[in-house]
Amino acid sequence: MDEKYDEDAFEEDEPFPEREERLDEDERLTRAQELFQQAFKCQQDGKFERAIRLYKKSIQAYPTAEAHTFLGWTYSFQGRLDDAIAACHKAIEVDPEFGNPYNDIGVYLMHKRQYNEAIPWLEKAKQAPRYEPRHFPYLNMGRIYLGKGDWLKALKEFEQAVEIMPDDPEVRKALAELRARLN
Repeated sequence: MDEKYDEDAFEEDEPFPEREERLDEDERLTRAQELFQQAFKCQQDGKFERAIRLYKKSIQAYPTAEAHTFLGWTYSFQGRLDDAIAACHKAIEVDPEFGNPYNDIGVYLMHKRQYNEAIPWLEKAKQAPRYEPRHFPYLNMGRIYLGKGDWLKALKEFEQAVEIMPDDPEVRKALAELRARLN
C-alpha cells in the first residue's frame, strides 16, 4: 500500500504511529527516506518549519547522518547556527565517515566568524571516506586563508579544489581572482 504523507495533517507533538513502530528495519528505512524527500522538497520551497518537522520524523523512523545533516542545513537557513552545529554533531555520531557534517560545521563556524575553530572541521571533511562534493572543504579553507591574508595557503587550497572539480565555475573564479591579485 503506497500511502502519501499528509504533511498538512502533521502536528509537531504527534506521537510516532504505533503501526510504524512495528515495521521491520527495511520498512523503517524506506519510510525515513520518503519523509526525507518530503522534507527536502519543503526545504527547497522555503517551508523551513515543515521541513524541520519532517526531517525529525525521518530521524525518528530511522536515524541517518544525511537527515541530521540536512536538518542542520535547514536550521542554518533560519540563522540557528548553534542548532545546525548540534545536528551535525548527531550526524557524525550516526556515521563518522560521512563528510558533509564536518564541512557544514566548518561553514557554520565561518559564519560565526570563528575561523580558527572552523579549520579542523574542514580538514576532517577533506579526510572523510564518504563525501560529495569533495572540493567544498578546500574552497572553504581557501576562503578562510584569503580572509586571513595568507594568499599562498589560499592559492594552494583553491588549486586543490580545481584539481578535484575542474568544471566548477565558482572554484575556477576564486582561483583566477586570487591569481590576478598575486600578479
